[in-house]
Amino acid sequence: MPSSPVPSSPATPTSPATAGSLQVSGVGKSFDGVTPVLSGIDLVANSGETVALLGPSGCGKTTLLRIIAGLESADTGQVILGDRCVSGPGVMIAPEQRQIGMVFQDWALFPHLSVARNVGFGLPRGERKESSRIDEALALVGLTGFGDRSPSTLSGGQQQRVALARAIAPRPAILLLDEPFSNLDASLRVQVRTEIHQLLLRLGMTTVFVTHDQDEAFVLGDKVAVLYEGNLLQVGPPAELYQRPATRWLAGFVGDANFIPGHAHHNSVQTAFGELALHHPTEGPVEVLIRPEDLEIELADSEATTDVLATVELVEYLGHGTAYLVRQTQADQSPAGQSPAGQLRVRRPSLPILERSELARLRYIGGPVVAFPL
Repeated sequence: MPSSPVPSSPATPTSPATAGSLQVSGVGKSFDGVTPVLSGIDLVANSGETVALLGPSGCGKTTLLRIIAGLESADTGQVILGDRCVSGPGVMIAPEQRQIGMVFQDWALFPHLSVARNVGFGLPRGERKESSRIDEALALVGLTGFGDRSPSTLSGGQQQRVALARAIAPRPAILLLDEPFSNLDASLRVQVRTEIHQLLLRLGMTTVFVTHDQDEAFVLGDKVAVLYEGNLLQVGPPAELYQRPATRWLAGFVGDANFIPGHAHHNSVQTAFGELALHHPTEGPVEVLIRPEDLEIELADSEATTDVLATVELVEYLGHGTAYLVRQTQADQSPAGQSPAGQLRVRRPSLPILERSELARLRYIGGPVVAFPL
């Protein structure tokens, strides 16, 4: 069954409670008393902001979300919603008293209840069967007229939006989403993601959502917080994380990355692509991050060149552009005493201009680079 579109504006004027702010300070958690799941997490979500918690499986992001919701207790630190401490030394406010809406990974719909009864489940008892809030929430997610339906008769995208309607019906100050699109087919995931993105912008609701998908985090998040092995590596706008990642691991996690050898001296680094400006001053041997779209590629002719030459090993046409996997062929381009990087990825917004086994010329066309000391 196709997913009905979310309307461009709500059919019935409504809004959540005043968007609240979130402050997580020094939160730590261990389930066995020895191995930390979270270590001193500091995170702020300003009023109306969407924050993505991004990281691989097992890094602690869902545990952090559950601590914010009140479904888990922290060993250390505080959680402050608005101007109220809801978790801290001697304080543990119950989840239902935190003015938080939550959408679980499996949506957690009740199969024996109608769509309307599911949406009304979080409302006061007197409003659970019939309430303007139910109708308003269904209108917001584009499901007007679906109230009498059973969840089992809906598509995956529609069930996901029923879960979202249930979360926003009580008009929470903060919305939490745990891997909200993971149970959707790939073709539906992008459509529903766009719909939810538009809805969150209209609501202006403070939102924190968990994902392991870099694309989701970058599309939806006003800022992205990357967790790895229980530690918060970096928080910032998506462009900042992509262009200026704090660690080498993070550079590869948030997008395709080439790492080439170089030798840095203060504000610049000498590489096979010549002298490149650095985002941050450093000294000595380094690995330089170069994104695939920061390399220009063209067919090499027989003339001598100072550009990097490479043999095309793979061509992948993506519709919106072409990705190339190439291998450098000029070892003497690298700084003294260092071997050149082997394979490089190049991405251009064009039809394929080279074929496998052809010799290509590469040059760097991006801005300042990030270098990681060796």
